[in-house]
Amino acid sequence: MEQALAIRVHQHGGPEVMRLERIEVPPVGPDEVRIRHKAIGLNFVDVYCRTGLYPNPLPHGLGYEAAGIIEAVGAGVTHLKVGDRAAYGQSPLGAYADLRNVPASQVVAIPDAVSFEQAAALMLKGLTVQYLFRQTYRLKGHETILFHAAAGGVGLIACQWARALGVRLIGTASTPAKAALARQHGAWEVINYSHENVVERVLELTEGHKVPVVYDGVGKATWETSLDCLQPRGLLVSFGNASGPVDGVNLGILATKGSLYVTRPTLGTHVPTVQAMQAAAAEVFDLVTAGKLDVVIGQRFPLKDAALAHEALLARQTTGATIFTLD
Repeated sequence: MEQALAIRVHQHGGPEVMRLERIEVPPVGPDEVRIRHKAIGLNFVDVYCRTGLYPNPLPHGLGYEAAGIIEAVGAGVTHLKVGDRAAYGQSPLGAYADLRNVPASQVVAIPDAVSFEQAAALMLKGLTVQYLFRQTYRLKGHETILFHAAAGGVGLIACQWARALGVRLIGTASTPAKAALARQHGAWEVINYSHENVVERVLELTEGHKVPVVYDGVGKATWETSLDCLQPRGLLVSFGNASGPVDGVNLGILATKGSLYVTRPTLGTHVPTVQAMQAAAAEVFDLVTAGKLDVVIGQRFPLKDAALAHEALLARQTTGATIFTLD
């Protein structure tokens, strides 16, 4: 039985609970593929799993996103073959490893024009923006929208995708440097929430009309701000909890603020089949190959330094995507 080098947690807690260990990789199942990773993506959901906010039976690995080369294919797999360059962004926990088995239904081949690092930085984040912009609230162009954390990994993809669609994206960011980065990648305007009132600026920028949709991956800290930026019957898409989960919600507030709608979507329900996953990924890759989407990798860490990467993410010291490299 082959072995892999993997990050594992035996108890939930801070970055210090992550351990680099040797683990066994079982024979590939009939509906699985084995992938030798070349690059691994870091996402905020990994923090939730490490801390236990999203509980999983211990011990367990971390990570949902990676890219590499297919080394083995199960008997029931037809859309991939040994030697394919491939990536995934929605898998069982365990992407923080140099080798692993993954359900083939969650893996797609990547075009030659897309590098392993780009794919590892893009799959979960790019597929997230795809379902946010093309499925949850389908943008048609010419809308003005609000997108929180516009200089993050998901945010910079959203800025570029909005520009490609002809959408005016108002982003939020915590520093002038992050605001400038978001503008550079397509944001129409950026609000520095450290010094500016987000609701007041949205009113100014929209000439009092507010926005039809807010995309909010921050959660608790921005909940009411997001609601106050919406037009009557507008939609708040709450897709993450970077500041903590939204709780204790009184549904009556949606009525008083304008008959508002709220949804809490996930990627898995938007790409539930191989066909849906491939179609969504193809739309993301097409933007890259057309030069409309630049995959911004702000930080690279060796896999053994995963704890340092988590610390940097929590300290808001990262911009764009962060990936783990393998020797």
